[in-house]
Amino acid sequence: NSGERDRTHDVVKRIQQQTGVTAAPHLTCVDATADELRQIARDYWDSGIRRIVALRGDLPKGVEKTDMYASDLVALLKEVHDFDISVAAYPEKHPEAPNAQFDLLNLKRKAEAGASEAITQFFFDTGVFLRFRDRAAAAGIDLDIVPGILPVTNYQTLVKFAGFTNVHVPGWLHKLYEGLDADDQTTRNLLGANIAMEQVKVLAKEGVKHFHFYTLNRSELSYAICHMLGVKPQNAG
Repeated sequence: NSGERDRTHDVVKRIQQQTGVTAAPHLTCVDATADELRQIARDYWDSGIRRIVALRGDLPKGVEKTDMYASDLVALLKEVHDFDISVAAYPEKHPEAPNAQFDLLNLKRKAEAGASEAITQFFFDTGVFLRFRDRAAAAGIDLDIVPGILPVTNYQTLVKFAGFTNVHVPGWLHKLYEGLDADDQTTRNLLGANIAMEQVKVLAKEGVKHFHFYTLNRSELSYAICHMLGVKPQNAG
């Protein structure tokens, strides 16, 4: 709703202006009018924000279609100011897409509208990502495709989440978490960190330079993974 959206925008602006961290707010178009989105974009620009993650957003219950899609939002943002825009990509296709080719063409529309980067849905088979990257390049999609990495801390929650996001959970992942006590969070965190690190290492060897971590409001694990990979705060020794 608009009240929650306003609170989010206020927090984003405070991060940008008070912390020295480059803010990249997520902006959805399914719950706002074009005029509201233009005003939000102008406000962000005036606050020093230059990067936006442009998403359609989840459709409300009972709604099957929307008047505006992510590609429309990208075009609208580019009309307001020359933002650096990231969009979503789906190596295993969006759950609503009838097939992978349809989904790829949708990504191409977002690129042609002015996006410069695509952040993928999380995945566990690195081959899935690499094949998707190749298909995107073959389709003439000129985007930096950034893999989404999800450190797993709760396997059962992951299975539910993967079910409605169309993400395949491989058998080897099930075997790793099989037999763990429900309250053994330490071991689960160690497994999650190791799996994510291995994903990053394999993808880095394939030329991937940027990664997007889905922290799910649990930043400690992602911070530890980055530290073990040698990525540290700029002011760290």
